[in-house]
Amino acid sequence: MDEAVLRCVHLGKCFNDAENRIVVLDELALDLMPSERIAIIGSSGAGKSTLLNLLGGLDNPTTGYVEVSGQRMGQMRERDRCRWRNQKLGFVFQFHHLLPEFNALESVAMPALIGGATKSEANRRAEELLARVGLSHRLKHRPEALSGGERQRVAIARALVNRPSCVLMDEPTGNLDPDSAEQVLSLMTSLDDVAASFVVVTHDPSIAARMDRTLTLRDKRLFEESHALV
Repeated sequence: MDEAVLRCVHLGKCFNDAENRIVVLDELALDLMPSERIAIIGSSGAGKSTLLNLLGGLDNPTTGYVEVSGQRMGQMRERDRCRWRNQKLGFVFQFHHLLPEFNALESVAMPALIGGATKSEANRRAEELLARVGLSHRLKHRPEALSGGERQRVAIARALVNRPSCVLMDEPTGNLDPDSAEQVLSLMTSLDDVAASFVVVTHDPSIAARMDRTLTLRDKRLFEESHALV
């Protein structure tokens, strides 16, 4: 039986505000299987961004743990965690976060270079992925010369360049016009040969409908079809 590529066990997150202790997530559990694509929805303030930061090892839980490809993120030294995150996770945000001084090819190749690939290998992977997302003709263009949808496609290619186990997406179409959003959504759901699993945080029901499962974050926990994942 396949092991989960991402797992949460008894995951909780609290913040202290003056004399109050604010519980954002409590006893949350999740198993994400290989090549599975899930959507996480929830009202504003439900804790979706907090959860995504925990899943990506960008923040530490108060209780429980997150395991990525068999390794507990919280038990790693920061240097090792950064390396593991570079190898095993890809990130796509609502805003593309492309550096203005780098062209599309350089932006996509960068995580591979950070991970230790040679420049020729990193560029080869980047060119292949940019071709997959329909941007072979835009390799040398910087972000200001690209449309919003093209920038987000570059961001998706960048997230995939190290062949991660899991890609985390935070409102990936939230900053796009309807036509560009549809192009990006169609791209996301057409990469059937990509081995990565996807976690997509979204408020858009049309995105959630195209995923394998939809989970709702409410009352500090995840629910699927009205059953708590515990």
